[in-house]
Amino acid sequence: MSEKASPVTVCCQIDSPLGALLLAASPAGLSGAWFVEGQRDTPDPAPWAHQPEHPILLRAAQQLNDYFAGQRHAFDLPLDLRAGTAFQQAVWQALLAIPFGEHTSYGALAQAIGRPRAVRALGAAVGRNPVSIIVPCHRVLGADGSLTGYAGGLTRKTALLDLEGSW
Repeated sequence: MSEKASPVTVCCQIDSPLGALLLAASPAGLSGAWFVEGQRDTPDPAPWAHQPEHPILLRAAQQLNDYFAGQRHAFDLPLDLRAGTAFQQAVWQALLAIPFGEHTSYGALAQAIGRPRAVRALGAAVGRNPVSIIVPCHRVLGADGSLTGYAGGLTRKTALLDLEGSW
């Protein structure tokens, strides 16, 4: 199964302590949250309608602001993760199960989805997560607890783990 794009219809940009974030939504839910600068695979929002007052984007912006202020430990947003393959979607769903303030390894995550030998593929799927922070790919570390890749950069990954008290 190949990657397919979610039907993004609206977007906005918000400020965060770690840099501007591009938020995107489809009729089904939040479909993207990318750092505008320094993140791999940030899409070009030119074809999307800029709608900062869209209800899903407003909720996402408020919840992210609360998260960065230390007032939110879990997000309550409808998500549209259809942009990924079935395997990627399974990985992204597994990421959602990692609690605030905790972390796991790529190997443990592969075990959790029943694919213990797919650690490399799992790592690639983690790296393609389209909803940074909210789908907490920053909570995945190397087997020895070391920092490993993060599409938004290791400085941001460290800051997110520090914010959650898990680093």
